[in-house]
Amino acid sequence: MTKNIEIEFKNIVSETDFHLITQTFQIKNDQFFTQTNHYFDTSDFSLKQAGAALRVRELPLSFEFTLKMPAKIGLLEVNQNLSIEEASLLRTSSQIPNGEVMIELIKMNINMEDIQYFGSLTTNRAEIKYKDGLLVFDHSFYLNKEDFEIEYEVADWSKGKINFEQLMSELNIPILSADNKIERFYSAKKMSTTKVID
Repeated sequence: MTKNIEIEFKNIVSETDFHLITQTFQIKNDQFFTQTNHYFDTSDFSLKQAGAALRVRELPLSFEFTLKMPAKIGLLEVNQNLSIEEASLLRTSSQIPNGEVMIELIKMNINMEDIQYFGSLTTNRAEIKYKDGLLVFDHSFYLNKEDFEIEYEVADWSKGKINFEQLMSELNIPILSADNKIERFYSAKKMSTTKVID
């Protein structure tokens, strides 16, 4: 189990700009790997309303259970490794495994029995080090949608903001307000549900 502060800058970009920036940094196809985020909340979105998010990240050889909560700067992440059995039970029956994530959920007065699985988002991702941070190239797929995103993960908010905005300016890529992945997923899910009802 680990706790850490996540500070990152995000920019939704067009497919053309995504290919421009990957070519600029000479990112090859074999540098991309696939990860899938499985999202959870209560039926009345108690976590979302608290500015928090709960997910299982599935990688080729591991599963990580993460609760993200607001912090003074960035987000506080509580991470817990899961076995394949624990990850499977979470998806099929919303059974929350014992550990630090459960402890934090209880502190938030979240009833474990109210937590349910909402769906998944799959990302093809590449990462490189860039000016004291990590530059991330994401092509994501969810609910018959896809988008392209550049993330910059840093330890220092002020320096990171300068470096990220300077990079986007140098490449003549507009900075567009970007919701995080879980917000984009829930927004798309709400729209698809509305269409079904209509």
